[in-house]
Amino acid sequence: MITGLRPIPDHIQPNLRLLFVGFNPSIRSSETGHHYANPNNRFWKIIHEAGITDRRYRPEEDQDLLHLGIGFTNIVARPTKTAAEITKQEYEEGAQLLRDKLIRFRPRVVCYVGKGVYEQMSGSRNIDWGKQPNSIVPGVLDYVVPSSSGLVRMPLADIIAIYAGLPPLIS
Repeated sequence: MITGLRPIPDHIQPNLRLLFVGFNPSIRSSETGHHYANPNNRFWKIIHEAGITDRRYRPEEDQDLLHLGIGFTNIVARPTKTAAEITKQEYEEGAQLLRDKLIRFRPRVVCYVGKGVYEQMSGSRNIDWGKQPNSIVPGVLDYVVPSSSGLVRMPLADIIAIYAGLPPLIS
């Protein structure tokens, strides 16, 4: 376990159009205090090219997306080098905290960045990309996209195409 790292703040408010939920902060995100700050993470490029944002934002601007109705949180707050370091207990506790946030803030769409995040929340397996048939919180649409990590081997164009299903849902 790496010491001295701190969680990063959620950017969340009531009635968001879209809430992105990641696994947990990277080391770089912890160091900077911003979501998706690892230079190898393609998140900001993906959401722009998918038509979710009008321009390519930088990690330091993550809080600015609130004015667009877009927020950020994670299922686990503790920063790690890889998601494999997250414990079963952290996932269980994080899932309950996240469920409470979803009930409290009621975003229109929750986008789980990685099938593993949604699996930990829902207890489901064999999940398809995109809109999920059942919502974890009634009235909040669940949508699953590939992780934006540079470690993901899916072609970038395919990842962007999956994210591109979001704009019609949030407009």
